[in-house]
Amino acid sequence: MRGLQLLLAAGLCLLAPAAIAQTNPLAPETFEIGLSTETISVGTNFGGARLVVFGALDNADQRLLRQGRYDIVVILEGPRRDIVVREKKRFFGLWINRGAERFNGVQSSYSLVSTRALRDIAPTTTLRQLDIGSENLEFEAPNAKGVKSERGREFAEAVRRLNAQRGLFTETVGDIDFVSATLFRANLTLPADLPVGRHVARAILFRDGVFVRERSEDLWVVKTGIESQISRFASTDGGLYGLLAVGVAIFTGWFGRIIFKRD
Repeated sequence: MRGLQLLLAAGLCLLAPAAIAQTNPLAPETFEIGLSTETISVGTNFGGARLVVFGALDNADQRLLRQGRYDIVVILEGPRRDIVVREKKRFFGLWINRGAERFNGVQSSYSLVSTRALRDIAPTTTLRQLDIGSENLEFEAPNAKGVKSERGREFAEAVRRLNAQRGLFTETVGDIDFVSATLFRANLTLPADLPVGRHVARAILFRDGVFVRERSEDLWVVKTGIESQISRFASTDGGLYGLLAVGVAIFTGWFGRIIFKRD
């Protein structure tokens, strides 16, 4: 009898791993991304650029893929900077500053492409947590202490509106192509006044409205030519650069006066 019990126990031990393997869910989806270039050079004749973000999706559920229940959002964020937004109003024919608000860590540019409209991809709370969509970006005021005033929201909306007018904040729906069942390509159009510095390309994967994972790569925008030399000189020798700038301005004014002097 005892031998029979041992045989049954051994059989259960052999069957247990197979049973666990059958009940375990599939491995989670993973994906990697790459950029068509890691550096963009900006010169005097720079008129904008195009960036292609490639990606490969692994361990995807083929049924969900066929049903189009995976969504991808690709974002290129410019360098974060502290900015001051000023409100101007006309006063007796003159435009004067009537108020100002400071924000910390604001993206200097923000380009987004997505498979569908953002409202169809994920709930608003999720989009805000992940900084997806320019309207969901939270600009932090240094003295807000967690309380956002109506005036602060108006200034934040002004930042979004002005950057959108300059082409620095853009959003495009449907500009992501699946070249195969698991390979995708996102096309980003970058503005002519693209900020110089470190940009971050983010790719976010969703499944049925649920965030799965995110990948990111760095993109560097650098100046070239005479602009690069002047910028480097101004940052390393600020005092001398200021004196030369004043000297050039004085000489230009004096020389212009000589040329256009009337007898």
